[in-house]
Amino acid sequence: MKGYSLDPHPSISVVKEVFAVVRIPRIKRERVPANNVEVVEDLDIAMEKSDPSNHLYAAKVLGPSRSSEGVTLYYILQMYNA
Repeated sequence: MKGYSLDPHPSISVVKEVFAVVRIPRIKRERVPANNVEVVEDLDIAMEKSDPSNHLYAAKVLGPSRSSEGVTLYYILQMYNA
């Protein structure tokens, strides 16, 4: 889905696969609100910033995208230190 917009709204940029640190209370999540996602340059940085004891995980995510409820989300493609 690289470069494909999941939301045609002009204020939302085209979704991309990026590395990030995500804050999630439980690992079995498919998507996460944008305010729980910190996009980083690469996997190494994501791994350095991750802290599973504080629910911070390195991940590859796809986004941003808007849900039907109007919430901006990222979809988790892969978790690295879960």
